[in-house]
Amino acid sequence: MEWMIDTSLLLKLGLSGGLGAIIGLERELKSKPVGLKTSIVISVISCLLTAVSVESAYLYHGDADVNVTMDPLRLAAQIVSGIGFLGAGVILHRANDTISGLTTAAMIWGAAGIGIIVGAGFYAAALAGVILIILAVEMLPVVLRFAGPSRLQEKDLHIKLRTASHHYVEEILKDVEKGQITVKEIRILYDEKRHTHLLVFTAGVHFKRRTTEVYYTLSEIPHVQSVELEST
Repeated sequence: MEWMIDTSLLLKLGLSGGLGAIIGLERELKSKPVGLKTSIVISVISCLLTAVSVESAYLYHGDADVNVTMDPLRLAAQIVSGIGFLGAGVILHRANDTISGLTTAAMIWGAAGIGIIVGAGFYAAALAGVILIILAVEMLPVVLRFAGPSRLQEKDLHIKLRTASHHYVEEILKDVEKGQITVKEIRILYDEKRHTHLLVFTAGVHFKRRTTEVYYTLSEIPHVQSVELEST
C-alpha cells in the first residue's frame, strides 16, 4: 500500500497546533487548569476531525447506482457540542459564592473553534481570531483599567472580619469605608461556638492597591479580632 503525504493537511495541523499553543500559553502563564498541552491537543484534533469530515464528503460521494449525501461540517458541529464537557470541568463554584473558570472554559471552546476553522481551510480567519482573542483577554482589561469607568478600575476581595459584639458592626463597617474599601455584598453571622459575630463581604479596592496593604488596614480597625482576606 502506497502512503501519500497530504502537505495541505500537514499545513493545517501545524498551523492549528501553533495557534492552539498561543491560546494555551496565555492560560499557562496564568497557572490555569487548561494549559499549553491541552489547548494544542484540542486544536489539532478538532482540525483533523474537520479536515477528515470535509474530505470524506467528497471522497465517499457514491457511484452511479448509489448517491451518498453528506454534510461536510456535520462532524465539526459535534465537536462544538462535545467540547462543552471539557469547558464545564474547569468552571468552579467557590465557597464564597463566586464563579471562576469561565474565561478558561471559553478559551477551550475557542481552541476547538480555531481548529475547526483551520481544518475547513480558512487560515487568515483563524489567525485573525487568535489575535483578537489574545487582545481581548490580555490587552482590553489593561486599557479599561486605565481609561475605563472607575468600577472597572477595581478588583474584588472577599473579606471575613470577626468581632466580639454586634454593637461594633456598624462602627467597623464605617471604618472599612474610611479605608477606601467599598463594601458591596455583606452577610453578618453569629458564631455560637466562639460567641462572636462574623462579617463576610465582598469589597472593591483600586487594582493597584496591594492585598497586604488592605490586610493591614483592616487589622488596625478597632474591635476587629481576626481578618481573613481572599483575592479573586
